[in-house]
Amino acid sequence: MNVQIIEKNGKPEWAVIPYSEYQKLQEALEDAEDRKDIEENFKAVQEGKEITVPGEVTFAILDGMSPVRAWREHKQIKMSELAKKVGISSAYLSQIENGKRNPTIDTLKAIAKALNIDIEMLI
Repeated sequence: MNVQIIEKNGKPEWAVIPYSEYQKLQEALEDAEDRKDIEENFKAVQEGKEITVPGEVTFAILDGMSPVRAWREHKQIKMSELAKKVGISSAYLSQIENGKRNPTIDTLKAIAKALNIDIEMLI
């Protein structure tokens, strides 16, 4: 690396390097920061501090499927089974999943509990 040192009062004050070297240093710093962020996020997931959503659930929701249905199908639970656990009819659950009815907060909490997920995953 070609470095020019500029002194002030006999002490190094500035280091001047070619721009291409500066760019390489900048990229290395960004890579190190990215690596640190990834490690911190991975640790948070392992410790249960960070919620993860399976890709198939995410893509189903992005494709327009209701979060309730996406999670139910991911967990491989039949509609009738989930409705029974929640204490609602299969018809009502179907209407929720198809966007024809909005569940109450209590119903949404019960669905989340039955699916063993945080309610935020359904909102």
